[in-house]
Amino acid sequence: MINRRHIRVKVMQSVYAMLQSHNDDIIREEKFLKHSILKMYDLYVLNLQLLVEVQKLAAKKMALSKKKILATKEDLRPNTKFIDNKIINTIAESISVEGYIELNNLNNWELDKEYVRIIFEELQKSDLYKNYLETEEESFKADKAFVIDFFKEIIAPNDKLGAFFEDTMISWVDDIPFVNTWVVKTLSKQKENSTFFLSSLYKDKDDEDFVSQLFRKTVLKHKEYEQDITEKTPNWETDRIADIDMILIKMSLTEFMNFPSIPTRVTINEYIEISKDYSTEKSSYFINGVLDKISRDFIENKRIVKIGRGLL
Repeated sequence: MINRRHIRVKVMQSVYAMLQSHNDDIIREEKFLKHSILKMYDLYVLNLQLLVEVQKLAAKKMALSKKKILATKEDLRPNTKFIDNKIINTIAESISVEGYIELNNLNNWELDKEYVRIIFEELQKSDLYKNYLETEEESFKADKAFVIDFFKEIIAPNDKLGAFFEDTMISWVDDIPFVNTWVVKTLSKQKENSTFFLSSLYKDKDDEDFVSQLFRKTVLKHKEYEQDITEKTPNWETDRIADIDMILIKMSLTEFMNFPSIPTRVTINEYIEISKDYSTEKSSYFINGVLDKISRDFIENKRIVKIGRGLL
């Protein structure tokens, strides 16, 4: 499921796009933001389904080998360990996965079978695959460990597959690392003899509401926040502050004053970490300094009111 940090990243990107385009249609931009998050779920499902499609291709090639005129003993009695893999079979049999694919018309692997072949060929060449077929252990635990390694070592780092995902939807460029982690967590949690269910997109209704509230309140108050920022950065003209830094500080102020259950220090730390990935080398220090000054002032003037002990 999507976590709060990635929600903040998605909101940051939408706020940036809206302010850069000078567009004031907040309803349309919010719809695009939620659509972007929903499409991230498509990426999650496509990665899981890719495991099934690779297994199907292996079974198809195995069946064709048996029909050879000069079929070898290996062709006639192949090692079926991969096509019998228990965790991939649970995904293949999952009504949750099948229903989502049909409902959202996720036919990517039918239209672009080339990527299924690329992954299968990479798997066949790997020591991981050879060792898996040769090991005598036949258990759900061994099957799960293999599938997790298959995803982490072959699917996730594949450049051609990554380029395909990026070409399919531009917002997936930043989503891929998060979704890869999400897939591994989903596989790791699967238990033997259990039906496979897709993870929820949001942890709960609070997280889903957090998306809209953080976006709307930041956009609607961003001019007001600029004044607060200007007062705490007297040696900086606002146009000298990096655009992303300014947005991250504004989002922090939104959290300070509108989300009473989020500790101030948690907010500051979250945006410092995001700045390390999305802004300049020195942004984290700058943002930390500005937010520290603003938070102290807001607390003193009771503009920050948090619920619960130790939240300031």
